[in-house]
Amino acid sequence: MNVKKFTVIGLLALVALFFYLGMNAYQSRVQTAQDVQVKAEQTRLVRMHSPVLGPQGAPVSIVEFFDPACETCRAFYPLVKNLMAQYPNDVRLVIRYAPFHQGSDVVVKLLEAARSQGKYQTVLEAVLAAQPAWADHGQPNIENAFKVAEQAGLDLIKARQDMEKPGMQALLQQDIEDLAALQVTKTPTFFVNGRSLPSFGPDQLATLVAEEVAKVKK
Repeated sequence: MNVKKFTVIGLLALVALFFYLGMNAYQSRVQTAQDVQVKAEQTRLVRMHSPVLGPQGAPVSIVEFFDPACETCRAFYPLVKNLMAQYPNDVRLVIRYAPFHQGSDVVVKLLEAARSQGKYQTVLEAVLAAQPAWADHGQPNIENAFKVAEQAGLDLIKARQDMEKPGMQALLQQDIEDLAALQVTKTPTFFVNGRSLPSFGPDQLATLVAEEVAKVKK
């Protein structure tokens, strides 16, 4: 009985090992394919219209494909902000929009309207802080995002007018085309000076940023 039990356990462990190795191999192939695509499409990583937080001329760029309704984007924002504080002269954040969730496209336009009023980061942080109140993925309450933005100092009447301008949709469409070309399928997706994360996680992002900062310090 014990021999049979140990045999079953051994087989299960072997199956689990093969599954783990197979997943790693698959993720590696996917990452390699994306890296090749990014290298071929470098101009799609950063556009002239892309919002930038931090020094415009910083030698290290964290490009984040970002959805304002994404919980993980919300969780990563303070981590990215800490990295920028750690390297205040060397690192900037470039935000690209990936409106995968329902209603996110409207909030993206709201953020861009805030940028035209010089309140981009203020409204961005307010909207992220209040995300649970408006970003229900089944039934988002976008009006709550507008209220939060107004409380953060946004002129909502002007913002609504700006959101209707043709350039807003063109900007959003360009980001959607770029994320498709770069094979971005989830948020947040990060690139550091064109390099993708070897695997997803805050430590991996911090390590990649440190490596790129070390290169420019040589």
